[in-house]
Amino acid sequence: MDHKTVEDYVLSMPNARREYPFGEEVAVYKVGDKMYALIPEGKAPVRLSLKCDPQLSTLLREKYETVLEGYHLNKKHWNTIILTGQLPWEDVQGLIRHSYDLVTKAGGETPLFNE
Repeated sequence: MDHKTVEDYVLSMPNARREYPFGEEVAVYKVGDKMYALIPEGKAPVRLSLKCDPQLSTLLREKYETVLEGYHLNKKHWNTIILTGQLPWEDVQGLIRHSYDLVTKAGGETPLFNE
């Protein structure tokens, strides 16, 4: 999974925008004044940090070795996902939508996952 594919999907959310409030090393994706995704620039594999329901975060971290506590973020509410392919792209997209929904209060339902 490449940076551009991930970023294009993150920015496809309504009213999403990219900023660099922490410097050029980390792209921060916001809706309104709320962050819902972060991607460090120039990392391979891509690392994607997303807001997540705490119970779902725990389940994901137990199931996938590439889902970690949010790097430099609130460990209860954020995950950092190393995009190695362990999580299918459809599940990553669901987690991006979940994060967006949490910050926009549009629902925040648990995304469906392939078992």
